[in-house]
Amino acid sequence: MGSRDPRVDAYIEKSADFAKPILRHLRDLVHEAVPEVTEEMKWSMPAFTYKGMFCGFAAFKEHVALNFWKHSLVIGGERPEDAMGSFGRITSLSDLPPDDELRRYLLKAKQLNDEGVKTPRREKPASEKKELEIHPEFADALAGNEAAAGHFDAFSPSKRKEYLEWISEAKSDATRRKRIDTAVEWIAEGKGRNWKYERK
Repeated sequence: MGSRDPRVDAYIEKSADFAKPILRHLRDLVHEAVPEVTEEMKWSMPAFTYKGMFCGFAAFKEHVALNFWKHSLVIGGERPEDAMGSFGRITSLSDLPPDDELRRYLLKAKQLNDEGVKTPRREKPASEKKELEIHPEFADALAGNEAAAGHFDAFSPSKRKEYLEWISEAKSDATRRKRIDTAVEWIAEGKGRNWKYERK
């Protein structure tokens, strides 16, 4: 049998009121589907382990995130962009997939860990490892905002790369324009691309 961690109880109790029923439901569903899981706290968030990392959840001010450690093998495809986790922003129980579907994902994750399957590493072709070029529209936007330009120049290479990749991966002009506007606003405040998830 698995185990429950009192620190997870405390985490749920300290979460926003909207998040509590979501977190309790997810916790119970994980234990029901895979009774052998063990609860832990990792990176200040509840995590479920079973023969290695399994899944976990987190509560933020306005949403909950549920994350499968082997997302690409359990669910497939890319993770949603609007929030950390495998299902994007969860603000109520109705935002979750049906319980039967979640149970299938949990059992798939268990099977992968039983078989010792590792998450495949994403290999980048050698041609993609070169320094990313700044998009002309992004360069113009930075040039028009002195604070943003100063912060961007002072950022570490990895911090700059996060913004450059985010903008270059936009699939439409409208999406790219929106990302550039958001990026300039955040950079002007000295924020990295993933500032929402950085420890204070």
